[in-house]
Amino acid sequence: MVSQEVEQVSTSPQDHRVVVGVDGSDTSKEALKWAVAQAKITGGVVEAIITWEFPVTGWSTGVVDGQFEEWAKQTLDESVEEAVGSRAGVEVSTSVQFGNAASVLIEASRGAELLVVGSRGHGGFTGALLGSVGQHCASHAECPVVIIRGKVPHTSE
Repeated sequence: MVSQEVEQVSTSPQDHRVVVGVDGSDTSKEALKWAVAQAKITGGVVEAIITWEFPVTGWSTGVVDGQFEEWAKQTLDESVEEAVGSRAGVEVSTSVQFGNAASVLIEASRGAELLVVGSRGHGGFTGALLGSVGQHCASHAECPVVIIRGKVPHTSE
């Protein structure tokens, strides 16, 4: 008779990290709600990320470099408050990062259990079913990707 020992593996919430891309759009807020609900189920944590870049067109409005990051942080904070408020029930950390949204999210997907994005953000063609960030993440992320399209039922408990 062969005896097998089963090693108990303890997990921490960080083992079930759910990364979610937020840009202030309705679908990104729904993605955030879904990510929080998933983290509750798995005993995980949520890392909400917003990115910012300098505009590619020349601006002559007197905007100071730091204002883009400040606006991004404000958008992220408002989105988290609107989507989950104080009733999250799980740890939700926020991160404001400089760079291309898809590249930043793909980097953040390393070691994550899931990457969650909305199907459409603020850019591109509004009639398209999937935005370029979602497409890029779905093709290149290092973990499973969930793409949220429209309102998600049962996430606002």
